[in-house]
Amino acid sequence: MLTYFPKYFTKRAIVFYFIVLASVTMLYVNRILPLQFMLFGAITVICFFYFSERQTKKWQFYRETTFLKKLFWTALVIRLLWVIFSYIYYEQMTGIPFEYHTADAAYYNDLAGRLADALKNGYFNYFNLIDKEKDGIDISDSGYPVYLAFMYLFTGKSILIARIIKALLSVWMCVLIYKLTKRNFGESTARMAGILCMLMPHFIYYCGLHLKETEMVFLTVAFVERADYLLRSKNYNFLNILIPTLLAGTLFFFRTVLGITALMAFFTAIVFSSAKIVGWGKRILIAIWVIAAVGYFMGGRIATEVEAVWLDRDESQQRSLEWRASEKNRGGNRFAKYAGTAIFAPIIFIIPFPTMIGTPEQENQQLMNGSNFVKNITAFFTMLGIFLLIYRKKWRENTLVLAFLIGYLVVTALSAFAQSERFHMPSLPFALIIAAYGISQMDRYKVKYFNLYIVLICIAIIGWSWFKLAGRGLA
Repeated sequence: MLTYFPKYFTKRAIVFYFIVLASVTMLYVNRILPLQFMLFGAITVICFFYFSERQTKKWQFYRETTFLKKLFWTALVIRLLWVIFSYIYYEQMTGIPFEYHTADAAYYNDLAGRLADALKNGYFNYFNLIDKEKDGIDISDSGYPVYLAFMYLFTGKSILIARIIKALLSVWMCVLIYKLTKRNFGESTARMAGILCMLMPHFIYYCGLHLKETEMVFLTVAFVERADYLLRSKNYNFLNILIPTLLAGTLFFFRTVLGITALMAFFTAIVFSSAKIVGWGKRILIAIWVIAAVGYFMGGRIATEVEAVWLDRDESQQRSLEWRASEKNRGGNRFAKYAGTAIFAPIIFIIPFPTMIGTPEQENQQLMNGSNFVKNITAFFTMLGIFLLIYRKKWRENTLVLAFLIGYLVVTALSAFAQSERFHMPSLPFALIIAAYGISQMDRYKVKYFNLYIVLICIAIIGWSWFKLAGRGLA
């Protein structure tokens, strides 16, 4: 059993990143990725794989308290540096401290500012105010602007302070991942999972944006960690039941399907977990409580929205794909209409592929090319870990983590946003937990599968580059 991320894999990942970048550049020389985005990608890939190998090897010998301190402070420094750098970078590149072609982030910021003003003036009916600002805004969109409004109320609408708090939440998430993984897979795997989350570029990147993903991921991880503790703990009391129930309820105010998936994963774990972990008496009592709580949370507007999301699932995906292929959509891809669940489902653990060519109106995707490459590579270890848990019949010992990861990705594959890294974010911490387990199980026999996989990924990225250009008539 490995207790660190071997250099054999990290070195090959870095080398193959430059091979595929050079290949795409030579094949599509008229659509070269801008130099600044090449630098972003190269630094991202080198730092993730170099330090994941270095830190997992070095930190494995520290005492637990020392390890947690190093995990916390290193993760915090990384995130704070990115928050400050990205704030300045976006102001220089776009004129405002928001990402290229900002949409949701600017909307959240504006609405939160107005909500904060309303609160200051003694107006507390937030949902009515939100309805006035945007016709019939969904329940799942209301949580983040309300949260941001309270923060603005006490910080003078400071964008920078809001992002510093995002960094703190992301760091806390890394610590929770360590604790969750330790209960499921042991100390050494937990340390690897914590370090992978500490270095994962997606988590760092979103600390510098005014989107809801950082808070949403934190709440999701907090729910699964507390729910797992409840299922495994002998300290069975009202507070231990209440906390995960409330956390699950908050998820409905960030993304409806996230709340549904969380509760379904919890039910799945109650029913299918090994009897050594969850006794039948505990199963019955927890099930009664959760059913009562779900009956409360699923009342009224939330129930209506859940029903609408389910009934509209197929039409929503089709409309989105048709829009992406439409000439009215600036920068749209005419091939997008041929995509769908049949395409997304088999590769849902791997996508999205990185954008390594210069496509119009896609600066954000180009900036994140290294981040998505990292996800493509770690996906191998995630899929290997899932396979081994099922093959060795150990999945019932880790039912909650697996149920949430697979359940959420199935929902994502059925949605209109399967190819968007934003909508993969809630599943990513759990994918990294299983990836850490997969790394720990690597041996010489399995190395050949990694080598084959990384070659196939490079071919897929080259094909994806052609798809993006040809679909826009640029190839």
